Amino acid sequence: MEMSRRGRIEVICGSMFSGKTEELIRRLKRAKFARQKVEIFKPAIDTRYSDEEVVSHDSNHILSTPIDSSASILLLATDVDVVGIDEAQFFDSELPEVCNELARRGTRVIVAGLDMDFRCTPFGPMPALMAVADEVTKVHAVCVKCGNLAYVSHRTVENDKQVLLGEKMEYEPLCRECYYAALALRNECVNTNE
Repeated sequence: MEMSRRGRIEVICGSMFSGKTEELIRRLKRAKFARQKVEIFKPAIDTRYSDEEVVSHDSNHILSTPIDSSASILLLATDVDVVGIDEAQFFDSELPEVCNELARRGTRVIVAGLDMDFRCTPFGPMPALMAVADEVTKVHAVCVKCGNLAYVSHRTVENDKQVLLGEKMEYEPLCRECYYAALALRNECVNTNE
């Protein structure tokens, strides 16, 4: 008797440098090792390390398909067991419904992304994805100021755009206390320069 596949949605979230992509790659490589058919997607705008690979900060990598919209996933992920999606915060608001449709089809969907932007506000489709997920794993970086668990990706450069692709030169993981202390210091500097 053949077992039917059970679809599910797994979300891996947290700040930058917390190991989200590393965990996504680990789960996808295990699925490949189990001889499951795996497709991996990332937003086409994310070309920081590679145009066609999902790459972690530790240089672990796996081949992926860059796409411009979440609807493309439904077209490209036919007859697969597992779908991996990296940097989900950069996708459009249709991503949660795309993931739900894949899960209804019996596909295991593993999504990684920032839960909050640099202003500590929920980022893109991530809150909706966490709400519909079967499992949410929140991973943490270490605060570079005090060593506690990081809460947010603090932007260290002046730029108010929500999306600013960057790395260690533009962002640092901070705990809640150190983040608010950094904001207070920045506001104090702005006020004294006026």
